[in-house]
Amino acid sequence: MKQQTLKKSYTFTGKCLHTGTTSRIVVSPAPAGSGIRFRRASDGAEIPALACYVTSTARSTTIEKDGFSVQTVEHILSALYGMGVDNAVIEVDGIEIPILDGSARLYVEAFQADGLAEQDEERKYLDIKEEVFVSNETGSWIKIEPAKEPSFYVKVDFSSAVLGVQTASYDADTDYAKEIGCCRTFVFFHEIEYLFSNNLIKGGDVDNAIVIVEHPVSQAQVDAVAAKMGKAGMSVRPDGYLSNLELHFPNECGRHKLLDLLGDLSLAGGRLNARISAYKPGHGINTQAASAVLKVLKK
Repeated sequence: MKQQTLKKSYTFTGKCLHTGTTSRIVVSPAPAGSGIRFRRASDGAEIPALACYVTSTARSTTIEKDGFSVQTVEHILSALYGMGVDNAVIEVDGIEIPILDGSARLYVEAFQADGLAEQDEERKYLDIKEEVFVSNETGSWIKIEPAKEPSFYVKVDFSSAVLGVQTASYDADTDYAKEIGCCRTFVFFHEIEYLFSNNLIKGGDVDNAIVIVEHPVSQAQVDAVAAKMGKAGMSVRPDGYLSNLELHFPNECGRHKLLDLLGDLSLAGGRLNARISAYKPGHGINTQAASAVLKVLKK
């Protein structure tokens, strides 16, 4: 298969989840073989989308090189991977990628409308010769096994009566746009106060996150959170979700974890010909796995 890039540039502007600022990005075509790069709008400084530049994974993935830092890169990277874009430049006017609706949907819809441009060079897949396995103290793990084509399987278990155990998968037959790209980020109600107090999710609101109410709460508590997130009149649904939105899928949260994994693992530098299995994935272990793959590929 030939490499692909975008047919034109696309501009996205919106609120940023963690900083609460407004940011603008322009996603543009790039030459064959150049990969995915982030570019600072003010001076043209660039960061290749590689795991060796990851500096933080606190609720999102941040990359940095020579003083140029970009936060929350996972959704746009996932959209580019899922839609088959091999080469692109993401010009950033700000320090964080806008959260938009909490998924990759708006990117996907924009790219789909025009289709992609085929390039002259063959697509290069990353072939590993040995299994890569990473784990951490929380019990999360990711296993990457050599295979003839990419496939992903995730299992999510937060010991939550509301979420239960959720699974999601992706391979060559998956329609990323319909099945993965539209799945939104999520947060537990009991985490919101902590996140606000630690200067995270300053841009969080009920339009860009699924809120899971795991423990009993009063209407007064709901009203207080609703005020911080910009929407009054919410309640807790019988199934344990805040009434700010309707789920696209019963396992939308699991699918969003897969969306994040696709974006974070693309920081290995391309498309892995591998079978990827992940238990309780998150940005920390996702990028740890991408780093481990980079080390194996350098051998």
